[in-house]
Amino acid sequence: MATKITMPQLGESVTEGTITKWLVKPGDKVNKYDPIAEVMTDKVNAEVPSSYTGSIKELVAEEDQTIAVGEVICTMTVEGDEESSAVEQDTSETVSVQDSAQQTGEDESNKRRYSPAVLRLSQEHGIDLEQVNGSGKGGRITRKDLQAIIDSGEFPVTTVDAKKEKENSDSRSAKETRPVSSSLVSGTASGRVEEIPVSGVRKAIANNMVKSKHEAPHAWMMIEVDVTDLVRYRNKVKDEFQRKEEIKLTFLPFFVKAAVDALKQFPEVNSMWAGDKILRNKDVNISLAVATEKELFVPVIKHADEKTIKGLAREINDLASKVRNNSLKQEDMQGGTFTVNNTGSFGSIMSQPIINHPQAAILSVESIVKRPVIMEHDAIAVRHMVNLCMSLDHRVLDGLICGKFLGHIKTSLENMNEKTISIY
Repeated sequence: MATKITMPQLGESVTEGTITKWLVKPGDKVNKYDPIAEVMTDKVNAEVPSSYTGSIKELVAEEDQTIAVGEVICTMTVEGDEESSAVEQDTSETVSVQDSAQQTGEDESNKRRYSPAVLRLSQEHGIDLEQVNGSGKGGRITRKDLQAIIDSGEFPVTTVDAKKEKENSDSRSAKETRPVSSSLVSGTASGRVEEIPVSGVRKAIANNMVKSKHEAPHAWMMIEVDVTDLVRYRNKVKDEFQRKEEIKLTFLPFFVKAAVDALKQFPEVNSMWAGDKILRNKDVNISLAVATEKELFVPVIKHADEKTIKGLAREINDLASKVRNNSLKQEDMQGGTFTVNNTGSFGSIMSQPIINHPQAAILSVESIVKRPVIMEHDAIAVRHMVNLCMSLDHRVLDGLICGKFLGHIKTSLENMNEKTISIY
């Protein structure tokens, strides 16, 4: 009998994974816990271990295919199951018949129980939920059902639309239609193009970004901060710090420290949406957006509120090294409650970041630039200025609390100097 191996959940809020590489083929013998596939999610790359000792029977999922958590990726013949295969086959057939009966639509008790995500998607795309067959328990319509319709472009026709279509079919057929540009029909660019396959990594990033934008109503705001004193302080101590700690002292630990202090002052920001409730995190775990040439990872600084500037600098350096060396582990990517994105490293001065689902907010730190600023008594001085851009989930947060949150960060940064903050 074939035993099904399913896609495991490789992290909190992870709903699917992409098979990037099979490490086995049909007929291969494997022991329990032997790796059988490399899987990539929006949070981590990991190996999937075998749950049994036996032989691979069939690879159900293909490489670069995205599979939902719980769906079958392969089947195995497990040692010790051969003798009971006949009995289990009969049981399997019985279960199959029951599943088939459910799929025919006999049980539709949950068909009209819609989640907020399903309602929003249907409203955004004009989908009549009465015309959709749900794949969930009791015929419930899932977000995946609607996304499949949206991706296919074949929207179900409502009863009213069908009636209008019938009434107007004769008049439409009698009219001449305007020719449609072939470029619109094909949906491709004209001229010389290069076709680039979408990698599994790119698909995972895209899926997570789309999910965040679809589910979280984004709002954003920006604040301008004078970090002249901070720049002077950091420049004064950076060389000594590098000699003692053997790592560079960048500006990012100071910005993370300011964000952490603000999260402690305004815990509402350190939250996430959970359908019928809001979860307020007591731990402050900072997710950091770290990019490579082709990939984006978001490792996490755990208990960031317990760390000094030195501790934050070392943690940031260690996580960035793991990203570059492709040695991030699953636990390095889990538990984030708020994200800091250092877009200033690219020279950006203003951006609107996408929230790291399911968190409630994300902060982008832009480039520090010299600008003439009007000071007291209308004096003009050259100052080091930086923009901080924050995106928020408007289901969880409003402008008032986020404005106060950013104001707290501004005050902290503008007062960072050798008298007010210690690196150690």
